Amino acid sequence: MNASVFFKPLTVGTHTARYPIIQGAMAVKVSGAKLAAAVAEAGGIGLISSFGIGFDSPYFPERAPRKTFFQANQLALQDALTTARKLSPTGIIGVNILVATKDYLALAQTAAAGGADLIVTGAGLPLTLPEVTQDYLHVALVPIVADLESAQIICQAWGKNYHRYPDAIIVENCQKIGGHFASQCQDGIPNDLGQTLQHLRHYLNSLNLQIPIIITGGIWEQEDIQQMLRLGADGVQIGSRFITTQECDAADAYKQVHLQARPEDIISITSPVGKPARVLKNQLTTDIATQAPTLERRCLANCLQTCLCRDQGTSFCLLQVLNAASQGDVQAGLLFASGNVRPIRKILSVAELMASWGCASSDG
Repeated sequence: MNASVFFKPLTVGTHTARYPIIQGAMAVKVSGAKLAAAVAEAGGIGLISSFGIGFDSPYFPERAPRKTFFQANQLALQDALTTARKLSPTGIIGVNILVATKDYLALAQTAAAGGADLIVTGAGLPLTLPEVTQDYLHVALVPIVADLESAQIICQAWGKNYHRYPDAIIVENCQKIGGHFASQCQDGIPNDLGQTLQHLRHYLNSLNLQIPIIITGGIWEQEDIQQMLRLGADGVQIGSRFITTQECDAADAYKQVHLQARPEDIISITSPVGKPARVLKNQLTTDIATQAPTLERRCLANCLQTCLCRDQGTSFCLLQVLNAASQGDVQAGLLFASGNVRPIRKILSVAELMASWGCASSDG
């Protein structure tokens, strides 16, 4: 286990975490209330993933009408926030919401009203997000962006229409991030993370904005964290490494697959949203490559703004395969994974994992 190192606290809006670590959200039901609360209790910022949170829940049982799915998501998110807050009464707990989903604004309002400390958005530009959170000034708004241009568009829209700006910005390392990543990265366009960080800082300074810039993608060990901080980041967001923890909300079978994963197991596929995604090889990815007739092509919830499965009858149901994986069907399910997978010896508690990065388990 690595010795403790000095990490500066991370302040996002009115919330200050002891350590500059945000636990990345992972869907469906991989990062729920238990994981988010454990990270918050250990001094980081925990995120509940909202995508598909109501699927296969008491609010959306099998064969439920599709039209009830969005309400099911809101009710399940309320439950998750309540549970997380009971487990971590004073920790910093947020919600990740995908702009690419049809109910993202409703979920943002639910998160704010339900006591979330911050809302992190990905998979699109959240140009109208402040409109539904303006009555909840304690809620920090944190968009994830792939490049400087995306950050500029968001800042300009929010400044002009709502007279506010993001409380922090998360920048993707698209060459390493798990799950969906920017298409231009797959196209071979150079991605100089340090240069993006420098240009973004210069732009924020021109707006007189002193907000944190956080890097996400491929961060695994203490040295990875320190490297990003040396690069100029104020914090890091870490997703896949938290899967093999005791508190991760996914099934044990899901954790075991990630425990045994090796770099050669990582491949890229085209997701139903039309973007590339990094995943672990399994029977499903073979079926996707061969367009096997066993692929689920029914739209189960009408959840996405753009969906090749629903709109063109091709691809597969993203919600269904992500849910299947997290519930333990690791061959028929889709397993998003970091592009920087490294061997893991055993499943740890969140506190033990963060201690291995140099985060002491308590203030003392």
